[in-house]
Amino acid sequence: MSLGRDAVARGIRLLCGVRELPAAELPAGPCILFANHSSHLDFAVIWAALPPALRARTRPVAGRDYWEATPFRRWLAGTVFRAVLIERQRVTVATNPLEPMLAALDAGATLIVFPEGTRSPDGTLGEFKSGLHHLARGRPSIPLVPVLLDNLNRILPKGEFLPVPLLGAVRTGPVLAFDPKENKNAFLARARAAVAALRGPT
Repeated sequence: MSLGRDAVARGIRLLCGVRELPAAELPAGPCILFANHSSHLDFAVIWAALPPALRARTRPVAGRDYWEATPFRRWLAGTVFRAVLIERQRVTVATNPLEPMLAALDAGATLIVFPEGTRSPDGTLGEFKSGLHHLARGRPSIPLVPVLLDNLNRILPKGEFLPVPLLGAVRTGPVLAFDPKENKNAFLARARAAVAALRGPT
């Protein structure tokens, strides 16, 4: 199946015009990749841009309600991307989305998460929700890597189903360390600023 995943990754990179990220830009061990969110392609593009060794142990975190809606989406999420599917609609103690993410990290996986929680229709970076803070506090030694997806909202706009071939970009920033003495709001503001800084001057 690894050859099949490699072929899927090459196809996604070709479609979206993104390059494969150099391994030197990313931690050697498990980490949390946190990015802006503007289309359903987002986690697939980050996954496809990772170097093969890291991609093999990376699991995107995605909403169960969307990715289990059809047999094809279930196949993509489960077989190709090995996504960690979390409950977003009816969250209870039994369906706490933090638990499967922590279990995946403990098993040696790298996670792709989207702290905004919902897609931006125009690429504007929204406020970060508390999930990233809970995840980082749960495993404070895991490196946090900011990721910027550029132009993905134009390749697959919200509400559309067919991608438009355009030139996208995936950029990573320096590792963000979790400080247990930092309060939640300060941490989330710092994490959001780390992603925003990857856009460069406007």
